[in-house]
Parts: sequence; structure tokens; C-alpha cells
Amino acid sequence: MTKESRTPAELRNMFGANLRHLAKAYPSISELSRRLGINRTQFNRYLSGESFPRPDVLDRICSFFDVDARILLDPVNTINTKGQILNGSILNDFLGQGVSTLTEDNFPSGIYRFLRQSFVRENRYLIGLSYVFREDGVTYVKGFEAKEAMHHQGLSTDSKTREFRGYATRQDDGVALIIARRGALTCSFNYLARVASLENNFWVGYVTRTVREGPNGTRATRMIYEHLGHKWSEILTAARSSGFIEESNLTPFHRRLLQVGDPFS
Repeated sequence: MTKESRTPAELRNMFGANLRHLAKAYPSISELSRRLGINRTQFNRYLSGESFPRPDVLDRICSFFDVDARILLDPVNTINTKGQILNGSILNDFLGQGVSTLTEDNFPSGIYRFLRQSFVRENRYLIGLSYVFREDGVTYVKGFEAKEAMHHQGLSTDSKTREFRGYATRQDDGVALIIARRGALTCSFNYLARVASLENNFWVGYVTRTVREGPNGTRATRMIYEHLGHKWSEILTAARSSGFIEESNLTPFHRRLLQVGDPFS
């Protein structure tokens, strides 16, 4: 049967299947229908293929998901994933699901202070800030390397060179971050898991960098992420203290989380 001769029921079923696929990127149908301004009961009828939206509602749905009218005719993963590697048809079920199902409860948006051992300076630790935010169902992270760290490596300290960006993906018991500086010449893999704390705002894990093995420097080390959210006084204090610190200046809590003195394995 050609596309021109499809029955109304077939078009409704195709639209419903595509809508279910697109809805997977959102934590709940209730939230999605609210953001679309569509009654939850009516939206469920679209999902099941029982009903079809008015032209103006269809236009709203297409605009929201950034798809076109082919959503009526073809599987959506063949028409809207050009250039979308993780959410394309090849990797979506393997890597894309982790990206699209990372919720605010698992890893909230906002400013984070991170702390880790320096890769290039022995017995020094690095403090920095990262900003985690969400857009179109994806969790992103960005920030700037500390000027002192860039200077020590003989690199430019201008903001364009110092900027890093990446994305976050859900893991079985934590979150992973893939981060790179501009040009993606090197990147880092970060794994974090939430740990018990007074405000439930600490994650601990490790970071590895993509450089060759050598006699000098470290390629993997433990790391702490502390969620500051939008507490501007704490954020400004953290920003002023960014850069290198001596091991002796670590707090007892940070020393315990980083397991200072214990080999990384």
C-alpha cells in the first residue's frame, strides 16, 4: 500500500507510534501534555492512535519536537535524527536512552563546584565550577578551566580557549559526563554517584582524560561534585577560590570523599 492510499486509521497509528517515540525523552506524559498545552486525556488518545489532532494542534506538536508533517507518514527516527548521533536509529537504544532519561532528581540543574587532584601538579588539588542545564530533553554541562591551570600547561587563558562543554547521561547508579574543550582535540570521561550528606548535594566519582600514558602526570583521579544550585553567595565564594590548592587545605570531609592517600583503582 502506498503512502497516498493510507487509511485514516493507518495515519493515526503512525502518528501515535511517532508521538510515543518522541515522548520517551520526557519524564512523564503529564508534564509533556502540560508543556504542549494539550489535555492529558486527549493526548493519551493521540498516543494510542485513537484520535488525531486539529491542524493547529498538529502544528504546535511539530514545532515543539522540531519535526515536520512527515510525522504522519514515516517513522520519526528516520526523519528527525540527521546529525543526532546518540538519538539516531543506530545508538538510541544503547546510548540515547541514558541521555533522554536523566531527570532532575538524578542530577539537578544548576551550578556545581568540583574538586579533584591536579593532573599536572603533584600534591595540588583543583577547584572549579560547572553549570548543568537542560534543553530539549538533554542535560548539558559547561564551564571554564581555571586560568592558573591553563597557564601552568602553557595554554592561552582567554575565555574561548578555557571554555569546556559536554553532555550528561544516566548510569545504573549514577551519572556520566563527556566533556571537551573547543575543537574536541581531547576530552574527559567523568563518572559520579550521589553520596550521603547533610543536604544530599554531593556526588563523588572519578575523571579520566584522553592522553597517552607517560611517566609524568595523572590520567585518572577521584573527583567531587557539589551542587550549589542557585545559592549565589556560595557560588561567588566558590568562584573566588577556584584554582589550585594545597593538599593540606582540604577539609576533612573532602579528604574522606577523595580517599587521600589511598591509590586510585
